[in-house]
Amino acid sequence: MSQVASYLNFTSSTEEAFQFYKTVFNPAYELQIMRYGDVPDDGSGQQLPEEVKNLVMHTMLPILDNSHILMGSDVPAFTGTKVVEGNNVNIMLMPDTREEADRLFEALSAGGEVEQAMQDMFWGDYYGAFADKFGIHWMINVAGH
Repeated sequence: MSQVASYLNFTSSTEEAFQFYKTVFNPAYELQIMRYGDVPDDGSGQQLPEEVKNLVMHTMLPILDNSHILMGSDVPAFTGTKVVEGNNVNIMLMPDTREEADRLFEALSAGGEVEQAMQDMFWGDYYGAFADKFGIHWMINVAGH
């Protein structure tokens, strides 16, 4: 089933924020956190700084009786992105198929700035990200494809 989620970026307080949101929206939900230190070695020989390894690469929290999902991550300096008001919230589209993901990506990113082209990711999904021509940040993810 297709869904839409809100994606929140923080410099280093994602876990604290999501623990708070959890108490507000769904105290019984167990947060699942993927950390930067969980990322497989890409063979480049570059090591993550120790202070980055425990930061949150991705987490999610179903809210409002699971009708909406809050997702989030810490965005450390090494990513090349500086978190500022305006890029700290993304609209996450989760279509059912690669074809729909590609269609949405092509249409919405036209005239905008591609941050990451649609591609297979190490976590098993098909993913891409961009800012549209109006400066709105979008992420597209097809699970398990």
